[in-house]
Amino acid sequence: MVGGSERIERLIQELSKMPTIGRRTAQRIALYLLKAPADEVHSLADAIVEMKAKVGFCSECGAISEAEMCPICKDPRRDRSVICVVEEPGNVLGIEKTGEYRGLYHVLHGRLSPLDGVGPEDLSIEGLTRRIKELGIEEVIIATNPTVEGEATCNYVAGLVRPSGVKVTTIARGVPMGSDLDFADEMTLARAIKGRGYIE
Repeated sequence: MVGGSERIERLIQELSKMPTIGRRTAQRIALYLLKAPADEVHSLADAIVEMKAKVGFCSECGAISEAEMCPICKDPRRDRSVICVVEEPGNVLGIEKTGEYRGLYHVLHGRLSPLDGVGPEDLSIEGLTRRIKELGIEEVIIATNPTVEGEATCNYVAGLVRPSGVKVTTIARGVPMGSDLDFADEMTLARAIKGRGYIE
C-alpha cells in the first residue's frame, strides 16, 4: 500500500488495468494527480465520464463515433467500392491522417490470438462479410499490424474473402523511414523486398 492510503492504492490498481501502464507508471500518475490542482483533476474526471457517456462505436464500421453512424460511413464522397480492414479504431485515425485513402473502413476490434483465447467469433468478421455483400465491395485492403497475430488475422480474412471473387490486397510493409537496415529483422526485410515499387 502506497503511503498507507487505501484510496491511492485503489487508484493505482485501476490505472494498472490500462494497456501499457504498469504499476510504476500507475503510481506516478496517481501521485501526480494527488499533487495537481483540484480543478485539473475534476476536469480530467469529467472528460472521462463524458467520453464514456457520449462516445461509442459506429454501428456500421466499428470506428469511434459520437452518433450511431460515423462521419466516414455517412460521407457520400467516400469510395464505397473499397473497404480497409483494421484491428483497432485508432488505426482508422492513423490512416485518415495520411489523406491518401478515401474508401470505407471495417474495424475488427482485435486480432486472432489463440494463446489469449481470441478466435474469429470474438472479432467483427461476420459484420465484414455482410458489408462486403451488401455494399458490393470490389476490393478489401487488409491493414493489420505486422505481428504474428496480425499476419494470422490477415491470412484468415483473406481466405474468407477470396472465394467471393473480391480483390484482396494488403498494405505495403517494409523498412520505416530513418531506420537502419542492420537493425531490421528478416521478416521486415523480406516484406520490403516483396513489396518493392518503382521509383517515380
